[in-house]
Amino acid sequence: MAVNTKIALVTGGSRGLGKNMAIAIAKKGIDVILTYNSKKDEAEEVVKEIENLGQKAVALQLNVADSGSFDSFFEEVASALTGTFKTDKFDFLVNNAGIGIHNSFIGTTEEEFDRLNNIQFKGPFFLTQKGLKVMNDGGGIVNISTGLARFSLAGYGAYASMKGAIETLTKYQAKELGERKIRVNVVAPGAIETDFGGGAVRDNEQLNQYVASITALGRVGLPDDIGGVVAFLCTDDARWVNAQRIEVSGGMNL
Repeated sequence: MAVNTKIALVTGGSRGLGKNMAIAIAKKGIDVILTYNSKKDEAEEVVKEIENLGQKAVALQLNVADSGSFDSFFEEVASALTGTFKTDKFDFLVNNAGIGIHNSFIGTTEEEFDRLNNIQFKGPFFLTQKGLKVMNDGGGIVNISTGLARFSLAGYGAYASMKGAIETLTKYQAKELGERKIRVNVVAPGAIETDFGGGAVRDNEQLNQYVASITALGRVGLPDDIGGVVAFLCTDDARWVNAQRIEVSGGMNL
């Protein structure tokens, strides 16, 4: 491994957008640590794809809803860094792991709210906090939000509110971590064809057509539309991009 090879940690990197991000990052010549919640086989397949690109990769289990597990998780990260990557720190953190719950404001239960909060806001908050101990100065953090934090679509009030919180947090992280030259940005995808939220955007033809009709570029987004933007933020080309929200939605609801 070249001495200057960077390493990115991508949560939820075994499938969907996270998989696309991990592979796009590897194509930039960056090694990858990716996490999975339960689908180890899928994660190992992504590792193989990254290795076939000539980069190193490992997959580690992580439940971002369980903040009590983060200390032991980063012990595993430290072991992977020394064992696989022959170093002691990584450079980029992509907070991608998440779920979608579709329910009206009136119908949202406290259990659904708490689950979303633990995964979409509390998890990334404290995972990043603990991860900073094994991050190099001069790296970067990419938080993942949603177009729904800018425009409203009925049924996503709780989900979008958590993402709104992430967007505000991003600015504070950028300000406070500036002394370590760590950049922090938000990528906000629009509606994408994945299995996210039960695959509704991909599988529901009526919803798919509706999203396309309100998108300036006239179609629904694909995972390949997102990964490259995240990968760009993990390169030196983005060295002066900081505290920014980059929406990648093809122009939804303009």
